[in-house]
Amino acid sequence: MKHFADLLLNKNNSRSNDQVPFIQRRRGIEIKSSREIKLMKKSSRIVATVLREINDLIEPGMSTKDLDDFAEKRIREMGAAPSFKGYHGFPSSICASINNEVVHGIPNKNVTIKDGDLVKIDTGAYLDGFHGDSCITICVGQVSDQAKKLSEVALEALFSGLSKIKSGNTLLDVAGAIEDVVRLNGFSVVEDYTGHGVGRNLHEEPSVFNFRTNDLPNIILREGMTLAVEPIVNQGSKFCKTLNDKWTVITKDGKLSAQWEHTIVVMKDGIEILTDREF
Repeated sequence: MKHFADLLLNKNNSRSNDQVPFIQRRRGIEIKSSREIKLMKKSSRIVATVLREINDLIEPGMSTKDLDDFAEKRIREMGAAPSFKGYHGFPSSICASINNEVVHGIPNKNVTIKDGDLVKIDTGAYLDGFHGDSCITICVGQVSDQAKKLSEVALEALFSGLSKIKSGNTLLDVAGAIEDVVRLNGFSVVEDYTGHGVGRNLHEEPSVFNFRTNDLPNIILREGMTLAVEPIVNQGSKFCKTLNDKWTVITKDGKLSAQWEHTIVVMKDGIEILTDREF
């Protein structure tokens, strides 16, 4: 998600898939060629595969470090590099955020997943010069009805936003569709983090807001744009705070948070979801 994306990235000319080069963000919105989109499909499919496998294997008693080790192993086995590991110093291949943790949870061998937890797993893969990026929320075991509803609403909000994406529509259409679903269900949209463009850089222009704001440029969507759309939905208030590790973000009121994300490409009459896990 775009919050730390405005930091200046270090240049690294390496093209190896063993190490993700930090590329200086370019100005403007990039339109991807058909060749570039084909390459993004490869990295995005790796992300989708890893998230599907984590969803299948996660169980109470595992540590978040167990999940991170698994994700990195699988990403590298498929010939890619973890997009997140080393990104501005982030130490892991996934973000694992539990319950009231909103984003950027650092995997830890001492953090054990419990029955009833709401676990957000966000990861990315870099292959052949392009990134894929996606997040899922997993209901572990018997979760509360409210936790289940929160995850379902966040997913519904994502697809409501995606339904508004086609060439000629605007990012304001997307933001409004997401916000309306969340508010209708009595939850709040986190405003500190947004979606983003994605491609050669993990974070590119434009910002993909999940809420209406006067600060949002009414950007017209064009065929070939590649975006990571990722509503983050809180059970209580929208306000968050960052812990002393400088990464983990939690809800200020201690209530639950859920997040879903897909990398997509804008088409003439809709989208193609590059991180679709249904394959």
